[in-house]
Amino acid sequence: MKGAGLPSETGAWAQKKKKKGFLHELVHNRILFLMLLPTLLFFLVNSYFPMVGVYYAFTQFDFNSGLFDAPFVGLKNFEFLWKSGTLVKLTLNTIGYNLAFILLGNVLAIVCAILLSELRIKWFKKLTQSIMFLPYFVSFVILSVIVYNVFNYDNGFLNTLLAQFGAGPVDVYNKPSAWIFLIILFYLWKNLGYSMVIYLASITGISEEYYEAAKIDGAHIFQRIWYITVPMLKSTFIVLLLFSLGSIMKGQFDLFYQLIGNNGVLYNTTDILDTYVFRSLKVTFDVGMATAAGLYQSLFGFILIMTVNYIIRKINDDYALF
Repeated sequence: MKGAGLPSETGAWAQKKKKKGFLHELVHNRILFLMLLPTLLFFLVNSYFPMVGVYYAFTQFDFNSGLFDAPFVGLKNFEFLWKSGTLVKLTLNTIGYNLAFILLGNVLAIVCAILLSELRIKWFKKLTQSIMFLPYFVSFVILSVIVYNVFNYDNGFLNTLLAQFGAGPVDVYNKPSAWIFLIILFYLWKNLGYSMVIYLASITGISEEYYEAAKIDGAHIFQRIWYITVPMLKSTFIVLLLFSLGSIMKGQFDLFYQLIGNNGVLYNTTDILDTYVFRSLKVTFDVGMATAAGLYQSLFGFILIMTVNYIIRKINDDYALF
């Protein structure tokens, strides 16, 4: 009889617990919620309250008319961005650069991490890892100074070196196509060490038993890397890929702005959504256009990450973010 009454008693207890709801949880775990409060306030103030400004994407903002008196123009800002070709150019530049950053950065990071993990001289391994990680701490302002002193037309290192060999100077700041490769190169130089450390930590977590068993079976070093190390890094690669895709429309504002600045000659190949929004606010003071571009950027990135995460969840649920 006790066994027959157990399910109903358990169900009644669960229903009673369910009725207590959020207020009971708040009181019961008030210390934990209090510790969480600063984080909630941070996101409310910096992420959610500013979303009210999305309204200006649909207005012709005028500083003389005040914040809420700007005339409503509907989708005209988006229409102008589309018909002028600006939106297409900015989207292609932003996605193109970020895909290069993500794919080349992760592939090179994996290669460097595997090479470092196979080194047996500990002091050389630590020294190499430190040297590769050092550029990550160099600010973009310092990087822009280095780049300028290398490519300056009048007395830069490159033209000085060319003069030593009797060649003419090269005006790099007047060659838009060259900066496609230069920006990718400097990004990899600065961030490769950081990404490599993440993959190196994953390799360190791989059990040595796999490698010992492969050695017993006669597998050489390249077979051990291809059939053990690379598959074990798959989950790390997918997680980092998803995190990177979440911000694929944000670009690397500091990198582009510090290296290119206000050089209009290079805008066709180097202008991304972030730099366009910043320039619209700082130079042309077109708040409506800048907000429209920013809203498009956020929505596009949100749809992209949701789509990619859905596809990955269908393929393998273990690798999805949510």
